[in-house]
Amino acid sequence: MQSNKHYLLFLLLLFIGTLFGVAQEDQIVPLPIKAQEDSIVAPILMVNPLSNNVVKDSANIDSSAVKQSVLLDKIKYKAKDYVKLSQKDQKIYLYNEAEIYYQDTELKAGIIIMDYVKNEVYAGRIKDSVGNYTQLPYFKQGDNEVRPDSIRFNFDTEKALIWNSRTEQQAGLDQLGSDAMKVYAEITKKENDSVYFLHEGKLTTSQDTINPDYYIRIRKAKFVPKKKVIAGFSNLYIADVPTPIALPFAYFPLTVGRTAGLMMPTFGNDPDRGYFLQDGGYYFPISDYVDLTLTGDLYTNGSYGFRTQSVYSKRYRYRGNVNFRYENLVNSQKGFSDYSRSTIYNVQISHSQDTKASPNSRFSASVNLGSSSYYQNSLLQRNLPNTQNNTLSSSISYSKTFPAYPSVNMSLTATHSQNTNTENIEMTLPTFQASMERIFPFAKRDGIKKGALQNINFQYDVNARNSLSITEDQFFQSGMFENARVGARHRLPISTNFKVAKFFSVSMGGSYEDVWTLETFAQRYDAEAGAVVRDTVSGFDRYNKYNLSASIGTTLYGTFEFGEDKKIQAIRHVMRPSLSYGYAPSFEQFYDEYLDANGEVVQYSRFTGTLNGAPSLSRSNSLSFSLANTLEAKVRDKDSTALKPKKVPLLSNFNVSTGYNLEADSLKLSPLSVNGGTNILNNKMSVNFSAGLDPYAIDNNGRRINTWNIDNGGSLLRLTRANINVGYSIDSKTFGKKEDDKDEDEENPYDYVAQSGGRTDDLFGQADNFNDPRRQEEEQNKKGEDVENPIYGTKIPWDFRLAYSATYSNSSRQDEFSSHSLMFSGNIELSPRWKIGGSSGYDFKNNGFTLTQLRFERDLKSFTMRFNWSPFGKYERWYFFIGIKSSILSDLKWENRSQ
Repeated sequence: MQSNKHYLLFLLLLFIGTLFGVAQEDQIVPLPIKAQEDSIVAPILMVNPLSNNVVKDSANIDSSAVKQSVLLDKIKYKAKDYVKLSQKDQKIYLYNEAEIYYQDTELKAGIIIMDYVKNEVYAGRIKDSVGNYTQLPYFKQGDNEVRPDSIRFNFDTEKALIWNSRTEQQAGLDQLGSDAMKVYAEITKKENDSVYFLHEGKLTTSQDTINPDYYIRIRKAKFVPKKKVIAGFSNLYIADVPTPIALPFAYFPLTVGRTAGLMMPTFGNDPDRGYFLQDGGYYFPISDYVDLTLTGDLYTNGSYGFRTQSVYSKRYRYRGNVNFRYENLVNSQKGFSDYSRSTIYNVQISHSQDTKASPNSRFSASVNLGSSSYYQNSLLQRNLPNTQNNTLSSSISYSKTFPAYPSVNMSLTATHSQNTNTENIEMTLPTFQASMERIFPFAKRDGIKKGALQNINFQYDVNARNSLSITEDQFFQSGMFENARVGARHRLPISTNFKVAKFFSVSMGGSYEDVWTLETFAQRYDAEAGAVVRDTVSGFDRYNKYNLSASIGTTLYGTFEFGEDKKIQAIRHVMRPSLSYGYAPSFEQFYDEYLDANGEVVQYSRFTGTLNGAPSLSRSNSLSFSLANTLEAKVRDKDSTALKPKKVPLLSNFNVSTGYNLEADSLKLSPLSVNGGTNILNNKMSVNFSAGLDPYAIDNNGRRINTWNIDNGGSLLRLTRANINVGYSIDSKTFGKKEDDKDEDEENPYDYVAQSGGRTDDLFGQADNFNDPRRQEEEQNKKGEDVENPIYGTKIPWDFRLAYSATYSNSSRQDEFSSHSLMFSGNIELSPRWKIGGSSGYDFKNNGFTLTQLRFERDLKSFTMRFNWSPFGKYERWYFFIGIKSSILSDLKWENRSQ
């Protein structure tokens, strides 16, 4: 039976149920239990479905119908405002400062939506009260970081889709620090941990992440973090304006550390040698400790040059570099009368050993040799400051110490000194030195030595050399060692010292020397030739000599008090007079004779002209006197909290010395020698001077005569020579607050000049090596500095250096300055982005300016622009450079120069 009246059936069932309930009500018996409040509070938040701590009944789950999750760890999440779980949407909503952590993945954003069925998250920004977007997503997986506008990420596949991503990649050489390459893209697809695909991206090193002053636009690219970016068509934009600098495809290395690769050359035009490619080459990272850089130059007139540089370093062991430079210079063209060809070269080697590597032995090298005209004729602009260097010097040495008593120090040294003006070269190949420590035979080694007997001591040392003097044309030629001189000198000094009357120090001693040589020179007069003939006698020969000496000295102190209420409270004078006596006999047994053309006897020594010379024929019996002085003042300190006055040196040293020869028959008194020095103006100015004063007069030929100068109508002492050197350095920090001293290991910006034997300051100008990685690192170290224009009246950074030198000669009434010059240099920051500087000097003897250089620099944020100009003189030239500071994109530059 079926009825369509379903509601009538429902009412009937409801009525029967009510009657049944009323019939049972009288049968319920209430229990006498008092109701109490339950202390257990039910949790408000529902169980996290992503937690792996929830135990589920496996019988109620159809494994074939549910997809298994591949999550390997917990997903931790939190938010500042709220965490909302929606069972209906099967999602969790996190709002305001939301964070999610899963294994090595970290995600932070203003809002995060997590789908725990698909194991995906969606992160984006939120708006603040004024409608601006804040809390941009921050996504980090491993060491890779991305800052997009929004992101979609799957925990299972670890793939992501990113909108307007921003990431920063460190790249560069380890020893130079690393640059940051910013990678932007409108849409980024993360394929896996190491591969990203970019659409409409930008590459830049600009610090301004919102509006970069330049970037390279890439349409499509493959991005491998910390390795590379491979892009299709790319072109450079400056201030959002496209430039014609473009490539059909591009490769951008992003590796951290040293990587082999090409070094782009500089293009230019030289008025004498035509178009050129300069500083192009290749870089080889041979190992973790050694690298090699090959660079070269090529000119259309046939000139060329190449350079090799290898830098090696091992921590706690050693470090150094080897440089070789060669240039083939062609002037004019073949067939013309002014055609010429020349070659120049330069070799530099530097090696230093860490003291921890071997405490008892040490090897070091500092080599700078080559053509005397290398720096003057080099085609490289960076060699301009070294054109003023007149000496090239080298030294290679190995030393070893035997610490057992008595300890012995030994060293083997090769030296080289080259005058670039005269092209003379002095070398020792090698010098062997050994010395034994001082021995006190009459005293205990660990005891206090008292009296003359216990202070008797002796030493032993030996010096053997192979010395040669040649010209540059003979260097590395077959006859280079023909005129080499070999010799050795053994010396045994013995001395003692003691006190007399408590205030006088007395020292006495003597020295014995034994001199060896491998050849001597015999002399005779040849009547037929009418000249003295000098014959070389090969073979070992020797002579010995000795001398005795004694000295007495003391120290005197004098203080002039002015009162503690005075600005200058006292002046202290310290004097150290010393009187010495020396005696050496005549060694006439080592002299021979021959008759000259007049039949007169001429004495000579066969050791004359040997390495260590000949012993003295005349007896020496002389007195010498010296007086050393220091003068300092006690000045009230400006700091009222200081407890003691400040010591200010007035004369750091002032020394006077002379001598008296007891054996001479005339001119017994030696000229008075005076020298001294001091630092003034808070150690900003150094002054050093020396002079020679002769008490004897000279005749019309300029020879000294045995007549006092005052008796000859002159002054008491005759000034024969004088020299003064003044150095002054000051900067804007001098008048400001004192800052901590810079680290001694801080890189010097003029290392290239100093390594080549030049000055460590810029008085001779700065090297125009704008491609030097050290200069690029210096620019990158300025990142983060506030360079906004300061308010009017802010202190402008500046520095100034001055060097004055004068040498006066008047030994034979010439009354002239043999040298007289003034050099100066300075730099000033007109604004935080504008710097100008210059260096010059004036030669008062030759009445002309020395090497003059003017420098201009403009900081263009990501770019730098420089203009160096030598307006006149032998090295008149100019140099213009504009390029990106970052070493990653250092090849984006433009240079122009004159020669």
